[in-house]
Parts: sequence; structure tokens; C-alpha cells
Amino acid sequence: MMGSKKISLAAWLGVALLTLSGAALAQQSGQQQNPPPAQQPADKKPVVQDLTLDTPAPPVNAEEDAAYKAFTDELDTKKKIQLGEAFVVKYPQSRYRPPVYSNLTIAYLQDNNVVKMEEAGEKEIALNPNDGQTLAILGQTIPRSWNPSAPDAAQKLEKAEQYSKRALEVVPTMAKPEAITDEQFARAKNQTLAMAHSGLGLVYVRRGKFAEAISDLEQAVKIDPAPDPVNYYLLGISNQRASHFEDAVAAFNKCAQLPGSMAATCKSGAEEAKKLGATQLSAPK
Repeated sequence: MMGSKKISLAAWLGVALLTLSGAALAQQSGQQQNPPPAQQPADKKPVVQDLTLDTPAPPVNAEEDAAYKAFTDELDTKKKIQLGEAFVVKYPQSRYRPPVYSNLTIAYLQDNNVVKMEEAGEKEIALNPNDGQTLAILGQTIPRSWNPSAPDAAQKLEKAEQYSKRALEVVPTMAKPEAITDEQFARAKNQTLAMAHSGLGLVYVRRGKFAEAISDLEQAVKIDPAPDPVNYYLLGISNQRASHFEDAVAAFNKCAQLPGSMAATCKSGAEEAKKLGATQLSAPK
């Protein structure tokens, strides 16, 4: 249905704002040797934990701190990847590893290198299981680049499902970094939640469970501050295959109205859904 897709600028800006919280925690850990453990609330809902490691990291030295700053300040994607790869090799026990891997996940996706994106993202999740933005990126990208002929195809979809569901659990609990406004944070969280819903919806589409995909895809387009035409296309396909022809036409038309390369495909989808709706009975919702 689709190959790998570069993350949109709007999506990148959204999730990049959330990486500020990881960077801030890493910097705080350099000032506080033994931070108090995060308290688990009585209802046991997921909480955002500090980015502490099992083995205390050595204090940040001036060279390491400068290397981390150079990495975070770099705007060129390929140069950022080079700096990040060099950093984790030179400082394998650095307290900055979580934000470095988080940013590398985004950079690899921007570079359209899905294999490296998965590697960096999984290393980040191993260090910080509550990194909602990395979970959402993995959850959306894996099913978009999915190869049904691969020997691990089923396992890939299972991983994407778990990543997306975990993101939907932890993102609402994330604390706002001081460096951004409430409006910026709300937008970033909605962008990230939209990615998680998109990933989960596409997992269901890949499995042929079109009726189950609809609710997540509807959420993705509803809360996304910059709706992705791919999600409207998937919503159109899901509604059409579930015999909800009017809803399919509406979704395809929304897709066709958005700028990008999918407009013609979605226009054709709307026409096809109209024809099917004229000759077949619609299923009850």
C-alpha cells in the first residue's frame, strides 16, 4: 500500500518539542547525583519517570557536554546523524544517551533510513520505556514501511501495535518542559498521539481488520494539528472495505483537498466509493 515515508515537518516539530523534556532530565541528572525515585500513584497509571540508568553515569565533563551541545544544535540531518553516532561510540555510558538516541530516531526517519531509525528507537526505548514520542514514531513508521513477504512480518506488526498502545498510555502523562508554552506542548502531544493512533489503525488495516481500524484512524485525523493525508486515505480504505461508503467518500475527499502527492489517488478513491455505494448495501455502523 505504501513504502517508507519521511516524517512531515509539522510532525517533526511536534515530536522535537517533546524531546526537550528528555534533554532537560539528562541535564538535571548532571547536577543531582542521586535523584529521588519517581512515586507510583495509587491508581498505578503510567507516569513519566526520570531518565536514570541502572548504573550511575560518570559526571559530565566539559568535552562530553560540548559534544552533546554540538549534536543538539546541529540542524543538518546528515551532520546530526554523524555527530550522534560519534557521540554514542565515544561516550557509551553517557547520561545523555536517551536524548541522543531519541533525536537520532527522528534524524534517521528524516533521512528515510527506517532500519537505522528502528535500531536507534529501540535503544532509546530500552533506556527509557516511557519515551512517548519515540514509541509513537516507531508505532507509525514500522507498519508504513512493512513488507508482508519478510520472514518477521507478523512480529513487526506485533511490535508496532505494542509501541502504539504504549504511546497512547504514556503521552497523556508527560510533564510539560519549562522551555515551551502550554499551547506548544498541547500541540506536540496531539501530534504524537495522532501518530500513535495512525500506527495502531494501520496495523489493523494490514491485518485486514478494517472495522477495527476506523476508530483509531478517526482519532488520528481529529486530533492532528496538521492532518496527514495518508491517514485520511487509510480511513477511506477502511470505511470502504467495511461497507461504510458515505464515510469512505468523505474521507477520500478530505485527503484529496490536502496538498501533496496523494490528491489524485484519493480523488479516484472517492469516485470508486461512490460507485460501490450506488450498487451495494451499506453496513450498519
